[in-house]
Amino acid sequence: MKKIKKFLKILGPGFITGASDDDPSGIATYAQTGAQFGYSQLWTSLFSFPFMTVMQEMCGRIGLVTGRGLAGVIREHYSRTLLYGAVALLLIANTINIGADLGAMASAGQLLFGIPFFVWLIIVTVITLLLEIFVSYPVYAKFLKYLALSLFAYVIVVFVVKQDWGAIVFSTLIPQLSLDKAYILNIVAILGTTISPYLFFWQADEEVEEEIEHKKLKVLGRGIPHIARNDIREMRFDTFLGMFFSNLVMFFIIVTVASTLHLNGITKIETADQAAQALRPIAGDFASLLFSLGILGTGFLAVPILSGSASYAIAESMRWNAGLSKKFNQAHGFYGIIALATFVGLLVNFSGIKPFTMLYYAAVLNGITAPPLMLLILIIANNKKIMRGHTNSLLMNILSIIIILVMAIAAIILLSTLLFK
Repeated sequence: MKKIKKFLKILGPGFITGASDDDPSGIATYAQTGAQFGYSQLWTSLFSFPFMTVMQEMCGRIGLVTGRGLAGVIREHYSRTLLYGAVALLLIANTINIGADLGAMASAGQLLFGIPFFVWLIIVTVITLLLEIFVSYPVYAKFLKYLALSLFAYVIVVFVVKQDWGAIVFSTLIPQLSLDKAYILNIVAILGTTISPYLFFWQADEEVEEEIEHKKLKVLGRGIPHIARNDIREMRFDTFLGMFFSNLVMFFIIVTVASTLHLNGITKIETADQAAQALRPIAGDFASLLFSLGILGTGFLAVPILSGSASYAIAESMRWNAGLSKKFNQAHGFYGIIALATFVGLLVNFSGIKPFTMLYYAAVLNGITAPPLMLLILIIANNKKIMRGHTNSLLMNILSIIIILVMAIAAIILLSTLLFK
């Protein structure tokens, strides 16, 4: 028991960030992947893991070393044009993501409890705002950590359904590629939902929040923390575990849907209740229940992180008091942006677009906006003046360049196919 408690204590921003990556947008994308392509895109869960880990490690290290979030570092060392461009990309993608996640949560709640969609929409919006604004950081961080365990629902459900493990192993280890537009669109969506802009900003800021909590820093963005080798080592271990967990859950969601819906000719998913209801006659009530609970649980984890990462970025850009470690009366602007982003996200649900469709295209938008932000993070992580002896290794630079090129090329191919049909 003591070992388990010690292990859970080590888990921090990296683990929470990795878990939040499997938000309803991610679940929608992975479910659509399994339904449309079966096992054939399982290789993406293995492919994305090292690249996702490297990107998040850089963000975590930037936060640890500088005592600032990404927006604070960009403001301090680069042009305002670059800063406002990066923040604008983040804000647009996050707002759509928030709306899509809230809609998916409301659909799941409607299925589970029979309460009307828009009533659930208001309930989940109010709960997420109350948690983020009025709960202290130590309690809130612990809440997010344990909420992340709801993702095990998707691990369990795989073993409820009979699987062709030979085909699963083959599809995971041997990439199957195609230049078909739908195939490319889905690859961009997968990369966009696993390597997302909001994760970059969130982890950097939460590493600073941890420093404030452990008295290594008084305020976000003021002062330079003393960094020991063990701090970097623990951050890397935490990040590795978080990204491994994230990709493992991605793998199991694709497997579950591929072995149920795809196998039974259901290749298109548009709503949360459709996905869960489709599972019921094929995989049973238990699998359907777990799928719905997972959407609800991960939404409560991810929506505050989406709105929080946008608020950190804007507040640091404007030099406002910022941070979940501060009370509402100490950071009105910071919490005001959280509330505004969440409210605008709620309004997105009145657009008439089905929640899962919105989730899927939110992931595609992330895939298009991520590469320029990733390039900027790579430049920062190699700046000796900023990183004070904690710059990237050669391997990190190689992996970073590869994934930036892959995501940029995939996005360009996608845009070309959409513009020149």
